[in-house]
Amino acid sequence: MTMTVTNPQLDIDRIIDDRRIRIVVCCGSGGVGKTTTAAAIGLRAAERGRQVCVLTVDPARRLAQSMGLSSLDNTPRLVEGVDDESGGSLHAMMLDMKRTFDEIVEAHSDPTRAAQILANPFYQSLSSSFAGTQEYMAMEKLGQLRRSDEWDLIVVDTPPSRSALDFLDAPERLGRFLDGRLIRLLTSPVKAGRPFGRVLNAGFSMMTGAMTKVLGGQLLRDAQTFVTAFDTMFGGFRERADATYRLLQAPGTAFLVVATPEPDALREASYFVERLAEERMPLAGLLLNRVHSAGSCRLSAARSVGAAETLETMISNGPLATDPAAHDTIAAQTVSAAALRLHATRMNLGERERRVAGSFMSAHPAVPVVEVPALPDDVHDLAGLRRVGESFAVQR
Repeated sequence: MTMTVTNPQLDIDRIIDDRRIRIVVCCGSGGVGKTTTAAAIGLRAAERGRQVCVLTVDPARRLAQSMGLSSLDNTPRLVEGVDDESGGSLHAMMLDMKRTFDEIVEAHSDPTRAAQILANPFYQSLSSSFAGTQEYMAMEKLGQLRRSDEWDLIVVDTPPSRSALDFLDAPERLGRFLDGRLIRLLTSPVKAGRPFGRVLNAGFSMMTGAMTKVLGGQLLRDAQTFVTAFDTMFGGFRERADATYRLLQAPGTAFLVVATPEPDALREASYFVERLAEERMPLAGLLLNRVHSAGSCRLSAARSVGAAETLETMISNGPLATDPAAHDTIAAQTVSAAALRLHATRMNLGERERRVAGSFMSAHPAVPVVEVPALPDDVHDLAGLRRVGESFAVQR
């Protein structure tokens, strides 16, 4: 089964081979095969001569397993077994949010201040669990990888569901936090000495007194100490986040939306397509994963079911049913009936997928699409990733 669509065909090999493309971002809802897609793109690009690093923000371990690695961490690891005849290489890593935050502190402050920040309980909580920290750190890590210029292609596997695009909001969210009223209050004692300082300090004392009752004195003191030590780094955070955001908007980046031909997945895909357009992010197209095909057989579902019912009737009530010598014939007919029913199921599934995918394509006729057939087994090694990558190829 090949879906009849008017959408242009997405040529992933063209993206991979275009040396001007330096970043590919795979986004989509959970369970659509996004991690496998990112890994397959990375492997195919490496075996076509690119120096590739695959960065996953998804805490699942599937990426490491499919690449034959026992684990992934915050350092890019070389993937063994890649065909390097074309001069390419493949590294993979998984974002460690806390470690990335620590690295930024160590890189942008002197050793004494860095030690003070890293030991601060408020910082330890912020760097591990503050809302939006993971997305911001993904921006930081992507920026670091791109600035290192060690890889000429970075493939980003984003978290599942709509949080996959939360990193687009990271600079603004960080700016709101850094410019927020709490931060201004916590830093105001440091800025005392100006006119009306005593009035301000009196107001601050009243406010901190109320906050102490709610938060506890030690937490408030930890927060004040953290903000005082961290104050000189705030501007750098915002600048780097803005720079990475502009990098994502640049022509050297390609966003790839991954979905399956299911209503919920394509509904999320529509959200991603529309959001990327709003943010002026370069959308490469939609990869429609796990598409079911009936192959070259054009026997309809209804005729398949009818033929199966005829065979089943012959098996149960026909002259062979009472003939002991017809055992092998009956067994063959039973298998044939089961195969016909399976074919009917696949045809019905394919027809439903065509209808669901058609709704998306009608709503987004300009979005390039490539279909990836459903595989009989899960992908768990480089050979499986190669098979996925081969399905990306456009038939010319």
